[in-house]
Amino acid sequence: MIENVTADLPELLAEDGKPARILVTGATGYIGGRLIRELLVHNYRVRVLVRNADKLRDYPWVHQVEITEGDAADPAVLNRALSGVHIAYYLLHALNSPKNFEAEEADLATKFAKAAKVNQVQRIIYLGGMTSSNDELSPHMAARTETGEILRGSGVPTIELRAGVVIGSGSASFEMLRHLTERLPIMVTPKWLKNRIQPIAIRDVLRYLVGSATIDKSVNRVFDIAGPDVFTYMEMMQQYAEVAGLRRRIIIPLPVLTPRLASGWIGLVTPVPVTLAKRLVASLKHEVVAKEDDIRAYIPDAPGGRTTFKKAVELALTRVKDLEVETRWSNATTPGTHSEPLPTDPDWAGGSLYVDLRQYVSDDSQEEIWKRIEAIGGDNGYSTATWAWELRGLMDRFVGGVGLRRGRRDPNTLMEGEALDFWRVEKIERPNLLRLRAEMKLPGLAWLEFRTFKLPNGKTLLVQRAFFHPKGLFGHAYWAAVFPMHGIVFPSMAKKLAGKGCKKAPNS
Repeated sequence: MIENVTADLPELLAEDGKPARILVTGATGYIGGRLIRELLVHNYRVRVLVRNADKLRDYPWVHQVEITEGDAADPAVLNRALSGVHIAYYLLHALNSPKNFEAEEADLATKFAKAAKVNQVQRIIYLGGMTSSNDELSPHMAARTETGEILRGSGVPTIELRAGVVIGSGSASFEMLRHLTERLPIMVTPKWLKNRIQPIAIRDVLRYLVGSATIDKSVNRVFDIAGPDVFTYMEMMQQYAEVAGLRRRIIIPLPVLTPRLASGWIGLVTPVPVTLAKRLVASLKHEVVAKEDDIRAYIPDAPGGRTTFKKAVELALTRVKDLEVETRWSNATTPGTHSEPLPTDPDWAGGSLYVDLRQYVSDDSQEEIWKRIEAIGGDNGYSTATWAWELRGLMDRFVGGVGLRRGRRDPNTLMEGEALDFWRVEKIERPNLLRLRAEMKLPGLAWLEFRTFKLPNGKTLLVQRAFFHPKGLFGHAYWAAVFPMHGIVFPSMAKKLAGKGCKKAPNS
């Protein structure tokens, strides 16, 4: 059962005596989804801004919030979202911009700051990244630092919380740490693993975020937030191994392992793709230790004090074991992946769209087949040709893609918008439709779709379609090259989902 970690904190009341109205951006992200749950504990009137409201459909709190749909880069949408709002949580990041995401981050922050000022928002709360005393910042960290400066200079009192490594079930930092430590009893590592860091538990991050809503409006500043432990990343791996019941790891630091090589190595060993690993690695190249802990004078520690690293790991591992991972780093679209939906037929006039169609009639009920469809991927696999999928996932990792290691949030159920191996769940209409959008490295765009239909004779029709829209000559060549493999993987997948005794549908 998910524990509320901020219930003892005071709440902010509006002028009418009712709980304040709060806007949360980034609601489908790792932090945002959990923050909303904590805000609702305080009976805040929560509004969320999302590009696509359908992505919220499976969140447990969806019927308790007001939803504003639209692009956060559109000033009209921002004005609508911020109207009547007392507190605004800025959890937006332009990580999906393939080029110059720094400029896009600054543009997003500038538009948000202007709209917040116009709508007389009382406070902005922004979660950024902790920086070292070294002035050399990665482009990612420099962009986040500039975002904080823009928001603080908006004329709206702003609290910028800067966190380092966040430890919690489903966080990118935790998944990287977990997979590196569990999979490699002996490892060669970059020398920056000797740099000191100060991790923080996700429950403490949420506490500081919720508590910041009640800080006096005269406060407009940056706060470093961190846990009680300071050690090197290498020591952190050893402590993780101890909590997880693993033998002490043999770690050999090498000065020649560059950030680029380290990112590729992390991309192959962990579920974190190279594009995201580069940004995590860049943030660890220097010591990341809190320069102050002034936030504790404004927001009291939880009963029992701040969460130790070992306790945070223990809690995270318990969540993973008990299948209680609320949100994951992969909930947000992976940097560098496309997000186009499957177009309708008119939009494809004159274009190329390859389709692999498989149809089977089954004696199993529609509900039985749907359960197998929704459980596809992750440890459950795809078909009897498991080796083919694993090979495709490995190929994707080698070229910097996400591969199969992102897995599933839950072994049985899916949420619209979440990641599933190298797919993204684009559409669910239970028990009729599941559409997955490919986020692997491809010379084009791809989708995998499953539909089920009840037939008049009591049987069930399963329709499985794979779509590929090639990009250039190489895209056409790619489809021709993988076409023979489709004859192995797609029929076996459809048969596995349709169940034993299924037969090919007529005219399929």
